[in-house]
Amino acid sequence: MSGDGHAKLSELEEATPVQVEVDGTPVCLVRFGDTVKAIHDVCSHQQWSLADGMVWDNGVECSLHGSTFDLDTGAPSSLPAMKPVPTFNVQLDGDAVHVDVETATNDAPFPDH
Repeated sequence: MSGDGHAKLSELEEATPVQVEVDGTPVCLVRFGDTVKAIHDVCSHQQWSLADGMVWDNGVECSLHGSTFDLDTGAPSSLPAMKPVPTFNVQLDGDAVHVDVETATNDAPFPDH
């Protein structure tokens, strides 16, 4: 995966979080069939990669303390995290996956650890 916001759909495994860097922003991508969801890769509780965790339904669980974040809203559904993390728009162009990290789709603040 390159740092210019491009990934390949064919390289993403189903329901498996993958970390990529898009224009300097760490992003966790999760593929569901022909859909890819993108969420900021840093947990809002502590500086930890969400891509190191597991996918549960429509959420990704932080492997450090177990908070799960909804991939559409960025909202945590379990403690200890209490703040949402940014989610991003994803566009597919054939096999290319493009993530727009300029503006969060949920207005969540970018984690500052």
